[in-house]
Amino acid sequence: MPPKADINKAGWEQSEFPILCETCLGDNAFVRMSKQEYARSCGACARPFTVFRWNPGAGMRFKTTVVCQTCAKIKNVCQTCLLDLEYGLPTQVRDTALALKIQAPSSDINREYYAQNMEGKLDGNKSLLDSGRAQSAGKEMLKQLARTDPYYKRNRPKICSFFVKGECTRGNECPYRHEKPADNELSMQNMQDRYYGRNDPVARKLLSGHAEAQGLKPPEDETITSLFLSSLPADATEQSVRTRAAQTLAGAAPAPIRSVVHVAKSRCAFVNFVDRPAAERAAEAWAAGLDFGGARVSVKWGRSRAKAGAAGAPSGSASGSGTGLGTAGMPAAATAA
Repeated sequence: MPPKADINKAGWEQSEFPILCETCLGDNAFVRMSKQEYARSCGACARPFTVFRWNPGAGMRFKTTVVCQTCAKIKNVCQTCLLDLEYGLPTQVRDTALALKIQAPSSDINREYYAQNMEGKLDGNKSLLDSGRAQSAGKEMLKQLARTDPYYKRNRPKICSFFVKGECTRGNECPYRHEKPADNELSMQNMQDRYYGRNDPVARKLLSGHAEAQGLKPPEDETITSLFLSSLPADATEQSVRTRAAQTLAGAAPAPIRSVVHVAKSRCAFVNFVDRPAAERAAEAWAAGLDFGGARVSVKWGRSRAKAGAAGAPSGSASGSGTGLGTAGMPAAATAA
């Protein structure tokens, strides 16, 4: 009985060629690829799919597809490395910059049902990802972080586990790398976090590094949980600032905003968050600025009340937050609670 004629196999995926990025495909123009239908279950939706395996080049390790094409189209990622096909970045970086949230379930109960329903909506090479309405600041941030050239070093063989233990006897004939593994958080990656864009150590490193380069390095005072927005549009209100901030933090539900203090006369606002990690995530998302009413709003970290008082400037935090910017020349209204 053909697979599609079996009702139990109706949702299984058949494909003729994988969806890959240039790096994973390799620099060999005459790459040979093996194909095996229903060889393994998808790492995202757990449905059996057609697996492809190939060697991207001389001295490289064999690579294989780990998710089905439907899941790859939903997130617009490579089937092997799970990086974004347009920017070559982790999905967490892309979704944070563009304020995107694709409702792909991660539970065993719903993910296969969701993938089967989405398969009919994704015709051809069409992707579910629509970044056309994303803010220009986010797109600018992705252009700065994007990897434009292939990074073939990522295809190197894995580290020899026997060499690490001092037991490898194959010498130069060993197909694996004889190196000591780096002991850092980047070695703690897993496929689920990379695909769903959550707690990805590579994404955290990229986002924090970009925020620091834009002058948004987190202050040493851990009690500071506010961000200062300046150059707001003249018609901005406290509610509009809160709404816009929540929209650009779509990856967090509900939005982790404690309060917003808007100073209409100075066209600025203080956004106070529920905790320090939430403020740091917002600073990373707004590192290139915040698009608000057709204008680009500048973002800076707040200051503690003690430092603001020592500088002789008012604090702009809401009641109970204990933080503010303390910018000289701010009107007394900035101390509103």
